[in-house]
Amino acid sequence: MDVLLYIDGEWTGGADKRTIALTNPATGETAGSVAMATTADMDRALDAAAAGFDVWRHTSPVERGQVLRRAAGLLRERVNEMAVALTEQQGKTLFESRYEINASADAFDWFADEARRAYGRIVPARTGNVHQLVFREPIGPVAGFVPWNFGMGQAARKVGAALAAGCSMILKGPEETPSCCAYLVEVLIAAGLPKNVISLLFGVPSEISEYLIAHPVIRKISFTGSTAVGKTLAALAGTHMKRITMELGGHAPVIITADVDIEQVAGMLVGAKYRNAGQVCTAPTRFLIEEEIHDDFVAAFVRKTAALKVADGQSEGAEMGPLANGRRVQAMESLIADAVEKGGRVVQGGQRFGNAGNFFQPTVMTDVPLDARMMNEEPFGPLAIMRPFTSLDDAIKEANRLNYGLAAYAFTNSNSAAMRISNEVESGMVSINGFAIAFVEVPFGGVKDSGYGSEGGTEAIEPFLVTKLVSHAAL
Repeated sequence: MDVLLYIDGEWTGGADKRTIALTNPATGETAGSVAMATTADMDRALDAAAAGFDVWRHTSPVERGQVLRRAAGLLRERVNEMAVALTEQQGKTLFESRYEINASADAFDWFADEARRAYGRIVPARTGNVHQLVFREPIGPVAGFVPWNFGMGQAARKVGAALAAGCSMILKGPEETPSCCAYLVEVLIAAGLPKNVISLLFGVPSEISEYLIAHPVIRKISFTGSTAVGKTLAALAGTHMKRITMELGGHAPVIITADVDIEQVAGMLVGAKYRNAGQVCTAPTRFLIEEEIHDDFVAAFVRKTAALKVADGQSEGAEMGPLANGRRVQAMESLIADAVEKGGRVVQGGQRFGNAGNFFQPTVMTDVPLDARMMNEEPFGPLAIMRPFTSLDDAIKEANRLNYGLAAYAFTNSNSAAMRISNEVESGMVSINGFAIAFVEVPFGGVKDSGYGSEGGTEAIEPFLVTKLVSHAAL
């Protein structure tokens, strides 16, 4: 599949006709190409965004919502067609791709309703001849930067919130998995979005981010990606006084107390850990298990992990696909080698396999010391690290040790333990006895080095709105 840029109502190649090849991570074969934007292309997109904002900001919230809702319906109609392309480019299973597309439709539906709820208010004045009115207005053209692991799902949250608020948007999609964003733009235009309200760019990430963030047309930035890149972009945005939402990396702990059903919890966590081959910022990674059940839990987890069917995501019964690119394979190998050198033990997996593609065995490790890189760096792959704890104090201390604070989990039948974990674990999202943190109707975001702002819940539309006070006195 060859993917083009979308600028001012036109699907087009870049001004210099440059492209890069797409690779199927399951086969290593070329799977099409994607156009690369130049500065001239970015200037055209910025002009379109400025013109589109003048139109869209004056479009009624009801009409904005109708466009989003029609786009949601088109996503659901085309889910099977789109899932094949997402799987071919990113590697996740068809089941996971369909889920992501349907979740993107849900996001559009949610923001369709939120468009109507950007309420202002009347503030009682101190004197009788004054009206004090608070208005909520769209902030302006937005630059949205989307990662490759959930390109459609993350884009839908950014685009949905921006369009609901009345903003135009330049979407910078992931070069390795570009169809996810191209499909979103297609359905939005088909749903009646004015042609210059959204643009889609691909290119050299640093060149696009530095140019767009600094440009005076752009008033708001939404970024999902690594902590290191996020800090650089946040500093650039701060230089230009631009508002920015950051959804960055994670290293999620999961605390498991001795009173749980081991088989049940192990099964739930295997599914969560190896979803999208572990390439999930909220994936449980540091498994902190009460010492009394540690060995039994590890045995159950390893047994269920070993039974996973790892295959091309398009194949029947595949439960985990390949890693998205060769960089992730090399990163996994490096992290595991470092941990083993420091005394860690691989008890399941630990190696790439197959004659083609980026397949890596779902991996479980024990005895990993705290100074190993994988205990401090986000693995972003199919790696589960098992550690025992003797007291809940120790588990909470380890959960809070890192500067990450995106997601945390706990499995316990103790109300007192659940309460302590809820209150004391430093994380933007804490889920107890489940994984209900990624639905669009609930806040989604982190603390500390995992970023700031939310891309879910009623909070999600807030960063795309500015507050204006009008104090009106009668003469």
